[in-house]
Amino acid sequence: MNPSATITQGIKPRQATADVDADNALYSKVSWRLLPLLLLCYMVAYLDRINIGYAQIQMKQTLDFGTAAYGFGAGLFFIGYFLFEVPSNLLLEKIGTRKTLMRIMVIWGIIATAMAWVTTPMQFYVARFLLGAFEAGFFPGVILYFTYWYPSARRGRVISIFLSAVMGMAVVAGPLCGAILKYMNGIDGLHGWQWLFLIQGPPACILGLILYFYLQDKPADAKWLSDAEKARLQHNIDNDTSHGGGGHHGAHKGSHGHKTPLSLLLRDPKVYFLSLAYFMMHGATYLFVFWMPTVIQGLGVQDVLHVGVYSALPFIAGLFGMIAFGASSDKFRERRWHFFIATGLAIIGLVVTLQMHGHLEGSLISLAFTLVGLAALPPLFFALVSDYLSPAVAAGGIALISSLGNLGSAASPMLAGLLTQYTGNKHYSIYLVLGMLVLSVIVLMLATLRKAKAQRA
Repeated sequence: MNPSATITQGIKPRQATADVDADNALYSKVSWRLLPLLLLCYMVAYLDRINIGYAQIQMKQTLDFGTAAYGFGAGLFFIGYFLFEVPSNLLLEKIGTRKTLMRIMVIWGIIATAMAWVTTPMQFYVARFLLGAFEAGFFPGVILYFTYWYPSARRGRVISIFLSAVMGMAVVAGPLCGAILKYMNGIDGLHGWQWLFLIQGPPACILGLILYFYLQDKPADAKWLSDAEKARLQHNIDNDTSHGGGGHHGAHKGSHGHKTPLSLLLRDPKVYFLSLAYFMMHGATYLFVFWMPTVIQGLGVQDVLHVGVYSALPFIAGLFGMIAFGASSDKFRERRWHFFIATGLAIIGLVVTLQMHGHLEGSLISLAFTLVGLAALPPLFFALVSDYLSPAVAAGGIALISSLGNLGSAASPMLAGLLTQYTGNKHYSIYLVLGMLVLSVIVLMLATLRKAKAQRA
């Protein structure tokens, strides 16, 4: 045996281990800098989006709105979201993350606060549409922002942590909204639902201003990183193998070649299949979250505070499930079958819920299983999408898939509201969720089958 060869073989593993440890420490530093504020911002965004589900319980008693009107208004949010999401993300690449996210948060905070003064269905519709239009771009903008900092192998966990804001706020939202509706009703002549919007709207404006001064658009702008750390981050992005080794260098070829990134994106049929899968998945998830307070109320819980508290319990399970699925998908570098299993859990939980026949404890347990599955789906989906899209089309692609998919959240509450109003059967909402989840997983598994075979080959 050659002694020098043995020594060399021993050095290489030690060097590789040192590189991994250095990368782990670097990305931990990056995550602790970026994620806490972005998490808080997304929590506020999510609260302003879904608090109507709690407010409508009391609004129905003070405003002449029918169930269908609330479903229509809830869905209009995503029409505005759809129209402005892609332009917002394309603008982000030109003017930077800080300016884009500040503009989004300050204006949506103003609109969210103004919801307190709606008195007619038309005012309600206009406010919900504008809320969606001005919030458009926040979520896909942050997902795009992550691609500037993290290679694909680390994005599943990061996106899961970011989206855990949804579950975290969902846990808080129920008791918070319920307490405001109950204890502030009548103070200074305002209804509880008005105080709900007056309290929960302004934080977005404040956080938008903080975000502008705290974040940096790219790693190269970060004064809290050393030159060596900046170079290491850029090296990892440039040598990301998720797109066949192209990294961000491939973006320049795509941008300056004969085909523009947008034309490449619009010619890719898989983008539309992924959008359809997200349409079904997001529509089912939003419908479930929007109607869950009503479902809890239908189990015999009439106190609005208790409705909020019981609604929070399944989301606690969803929070842990989301992070566990994201970490597992990164560990095994696999997204499709994780998505399949998570969808299966959600479907089983919903089917069991239908069999509970109003049993509160059993329903809450089955709803917890449903939330574990539903919560895991968005981070798995967008980790898969960010792996699939090349850097040349990432900005427009993430936003296009997100905006087209978000139309599912416009359609599902409207359809469920009409079904409930004209049939009187609240179970039709759950049937609709089930159907959309089944279609979502079928479309996604088929759309990504060829790439999965190529990765195994």
